[in-house]
Amino acid sequence: MAYKINPDVCAGCGTCKDECPVGAISEGDVYSINPDECVSCGSCANVCPCDAIQPE
Repeated sequence: MAYKINPDVCAGCGTCKDECPVGAISEGDVYSINPDECVSCGSCANVCPCDAIQPE
């Protein structure tokens, strides 16, 4: 199950992007996770200071 970032909660700090081992997180107006690339490891969710990342 892929993870997703709630744009209403995300602070845009970029911590999650640096933590993703497969590069599934992209930066734009808001951060987003490509569900086809996400390996559901949870590394991004574990470091998110806003708890904006949850499993889909």
